[in-house]
Amino acid sequence: MTLTTQKFTPVPLWAKLPHPMRFHEATSVATDSNDNVYVFNRGLYPLIIFDKKGNYIDHWGVGEFNRPHGIRIDKNDDLFLIDDLAHVVEKRTKNGDLIFTMGEKDKASPWQEGGYFNRPTDVAIDEDTGDIFVSDGYGNSRIHKFNSEGDHIKSWGKSGSENGEFSLPHNISIFDNNKIALCDRENFRVQIFDFDGNYLDQWHFHRPIAIYSDQYSKEIYVAEAGAPDVQSGVPNLGLRVVIVNENGEKITSFGKGTLGENPDQFIGPHGMAVDSEGSVYIAEVSYTAFGSNQDPPREVASLRKWERNN
Repeated sequence: MTLTTQKFTPVPLWAKLPHPMRFHEATSVATDSNDNVYVFNRGLYPLIIFDKKGNYIDHWGVGEFNRPHGIRIDKNDDLFLIDDLAHVVEKRTKNGDLIFTMGEKDKASPWQEGGYFNRPTDVAIDEDTGDIFVSDGYGNSRIHKFNSEGDHIKSWGKSGSENGEFSLPHNISIFDNNKIALCDRENFRVQIFDFDGNYLDQWHFHRPIAIYSDQYSKEIYVAEAGAPDVQSGVPNLGLRVVIVNENGEKITSFGKGTLGENPDQFIGPHGMAVDSEGSVYIAEVSYTAFGSNQDPPREVASLRKWERNN
């Protein structure tokens, strides 16, 4: 059965959070080699770990982060955690022990001048060399490349809408062995580069915000954010996950395409991971996007799981 003919089914009530834990909102999610699920969130317990059935395993990180934004796990099960308001990327063990930090905590590089970092957003790790690529970010328009020890190698990009220019580089991933895919969110496209920063291609999406791909795969998962307020409620404008091949051609998609808390809907997709069984996990900044605007403000659904039907 090809991916084109496969279906993805939402799994309601998946995460079994023990009382009194709550996510507030989950910003990002990653899976390790055992398909355990690591949820980086903005609640009191910033890193919460589940097994693939949603059973709680552990948590850590209380009081250690300014504003959790992104998480990736490398082939050694080490974690890369992006704290955008602290302007750092931390590499930690799966037990939370700090290995090293990139950037200077609580000190932003000058706004839109190309240094690292000003509110970074995501990382991708080359499994062959350990090189680290960081998308940067809310206060910058760059991709930064570091070696496996966190030493800076080079940076590329600037603000704009031409090839190789960015308007809020949000999430980043590696696919097809040696290609980088960057969610150039406010330019409504994913841009493709080689490891040296040479522009290769671009693909159109509706505000692409989260991306996942295995380095050696030709399948890329892209989550699309919803419409702006002026078009609130208009269907088929984002709020779905699109799967494309290495040429950016659509294979399939899932998600109803309308905002809501039902299992087949999304509110504010923001981070994404796929486990070894093909299940897709989507973290959503749903409180920022929706819950904070309710009367009274309330926490809403912020973590989804969709199973691939074989």
